[in-house]
Amino acid sequence: MKMGIIGLGNMGAAMAHGLLDNSIETFLYDRNEDKRDAFKVSEAARVVQSEVDVVKGADAIILAVKPYAYEAVIEKIKDEVRDQIIISITSAFDLKKLEECLPNKKLMMALPNTPAKILNSMTGICPGKNISEEEVSEIRKILSSFGETEIVEEKNIKIYEAVSGCMPAYVYMYIEAAADVAVSYGMKRDMAYRVISQAVAGSAKMVRESGIHPGELKDQVTTPGGTTIKGVKSLERDGFRSAIINAVDSIMNK
Repeated sequence: MKMGIIGLGNMGAAMAHGLLDNSIETFLYDRNEDKRDAFKVSEAARVVQSEVDVVKGADAIILAVKPYAYEAVIEKIKDEVRDQIIISITSAFDLKKLEECLPNKKLMMALPNTPAKILNSMTGICPGKNISEEEVSEIRKILSSFGETEIVEEKNIKIYEAVSGCMPAYVYMYIEAAADVAVSYGMKRDMAYRVISQAVAGSAKMVRESGIHPGELKDQVTTPGGTTIKGVKSLERDGFRSAIINAVDSIMNK
């Protein structure tokens, strides 16, 4: 299956890198010439001159433009859409809105996150009604080339985006804040980023691979009267958990 991406901003470029690094033939377009030209070095890239060219060349097209630009892009390509699969990557333009613009076409949502650029995305896939199981399987295999995938029910797509698509930003903020305080106590910044990011990565891997509840894993670190429990107490006092919950609530209730 030949892929296409319209829009090569942060998310579109991340997905493009993931696909091209796995030698998947991908048609690429962005209205910014510099962004297009950046991909010409890849043998698998087919850099084209318009949105319509992407649709003509690809079997599945990812719309990686800003949500406000979806309708304008779809208006440009709709007359060329036949059996191609059109993929939205934002809950702001869900299957219902896609169907309104492209009735009776093959539609899908695929919500990745930016670690796609290093082949570590977590992508939620929500297929529309006109896509076969074989097509879903093939798309899932392709998108798994830059990370892991999960099939997500349409009713859960917004919360999925809030806790997965947005999560890298929250993690980066934590790493930056922890590094700032480490630097204030004399640690070199490059070392702070290195050790903190590895601690985050290792902790996440423990949750995935051990199967142990995160609360129990936290208890394993917090020995009685020890250093960690003092930090945990401070985090609880300052509303650490509430801040995370409120952040997700703010997305769900917008």
